[in-house]
Amino acid sequence: MNISDKLLSRGEAAAPAVFHEDEVITYGELRRRTRRTAGALLDRGHTQGDRIGILAENSPFFVVAYLGIIQAGLVAVPLGTDLPAETQLRMAREAGMSRLLVSARCAPRSRLWAEPAGIRLLTEDELEAARISQPQLWPVIEPKRDLAALMFTSGSTGTPKAVMISHRNIECNAEDIIDYLGLRTDDRGMVVLPFHYCFGLSLLHTHLLAGASLVLSQAFKLFPEQVIGELLERDCTGFAGVPSTYQILLRRTRFCQTAFPRLRWLQQAGGKLPNPCIRELIEAFPQLKFFLMYGQTEATARLSFLPPERLRDKLGSLGRGLRSTRLEVLKANGSPVRPGSMEIGEIVAAGDNISPGYWNEPEETARFFRHGKLRTGDLARVDEDGFIFFVERERDFLKPGGNRVSAREIEDIIAELREVMEVAVVGAPHELLGEAIVACVVVRPDGACAGEDIERHCRKRLPAFKVPHQIRLLNSLPHNASGKVQKDRLQSLAGAPWPEIHQPAQAPAATADL
Repeated sequence: MNISDKLLSRGEAAAPAVFHEDEVITYGELRRRTRRTAGALLDRGHTQGDRIGILAENSPFFVVAYLGIIQAGLVAVPLGTDLPAETQLRMAREAGMSRLLVSARCAPRSRLWAEPAGIRLLTEDELEAARISQPQLWPVIEPKRDLAALMFTSGSTGTPKAVMISHRNIECNAEDIIDYLGLRTDDRGMVVLPFHYCFGLSLLHTHLLAGASLVLSQAFKLFPEQVIGELLERDCTGFAGVPSTYQILLRRTRFCQTAFPRLRWLQQAGGKLPNPCIRELIEAFPQLKFFLMYGQTEATARLSFLPPERLRDKLGSLGRGLRSTRLEVLKANGSPVRPGSMEIGEIVAAGDNISPGYWNEPEETARFFRHGKLRTGDLARVDEDGFIFFVERERDFLKPGGNRVSAREIEDIIAELREVMEVAVVGAPHELLGEAIVACVVVRPDGACAGEDIERHCRKRLPAFKVPHQIRLLNSLPHNASGKVQKDRLQSLAGAPWPEIHQPAQAPAATADL
């Protein structure tokens, strides 16, 4: 079955599907608009498997464009609206895109690069004005074989790659997420994450498949405090974010001081939220279910979750695999790590949510997808109860003086300070140590916290060889459009002058990791 049809099958015709500003789109209207968009694309001669781009902010237009492309048997390719034009063009060419559905706001800028590249535009206004015939035959979909979308990775750890997502991938992952969240038709989730990001898009998949509704908010990036009012005014029952989303809510808004009568769950993925922040949230909202989740674009969205009732006794764990996902933690020789030991291995995943691979990249596909299993590149250990604890991405380990140090461990310690809004730890070249530990920290403007305070706290909580060699206080950290910290940018700036650098008087000596 075409996943677009399935996503639209459960909502009652008069029930709200999407709230956006002053507009409310019912399921009946969404089905009509989706079919109209699919017909418009087929009328223009597109055939099954053609890649069709979407360049639009989160809006009813994006939802209709995405569902319409898939319903027509074509492949949706969402692009980030905040990306440079040359990056959008590169992605369009990599995907072999033949047409771009574009919102009114994005049309003038995108026309400058798309049309010279031979990519035809279909704007929001043109789509509304088009006269459309109803196709006599709709494409027949083979769910496991046929692609629904190409989703570009966030690029936080390298050049973005186009991940192939099948109809079955979406169905499997959405059903599993609905199962553990307990999503209902009366749920109303707020979306502040962009739909061109797999986490944001999974919110669309799950809520529609459950017959629930979504509230699209544009306020968070500039006015995070305004989101609190929207959560209350729209009677939202759920909210989802990446680590930076919750750190902003904790440090820049009255989120934890506000009562939300209808709110019943929070979702967090897209990286590890520091443990101190998790404790603050569950202490502020003991009545809410807080779902910590782990995933990758290559897994459609989610791979595991930590049940809310295990947050306190399994703090720091990414949980266990979803209902349809088999997660293993394997050593280099392919054998599983021993539960309850300190052995570390790579997280390997299998299931119907796992992508077939990367578009037109057979070598990268062979590297990360082997024998039907996804090699995540994430290192972890397993406790005696089978819960997986993320250690670090292999490429993110620091090696000062020959030691193997996890940046995340240091970030968690620094985040214990309430004055700290956000922290990222990276490596910088060092003549003696080979690599020095650099902590990039954003502190509350109204808080009295200097580099010396952060250093003192680290010395109390960390062995000497893990104490940062430099502490750099910044006004903000660089984020990509998905809200993830761009550590590659921080590393590239490591040798440049910074607004404030605190260098401990006696940097830790190089020692062997015994």
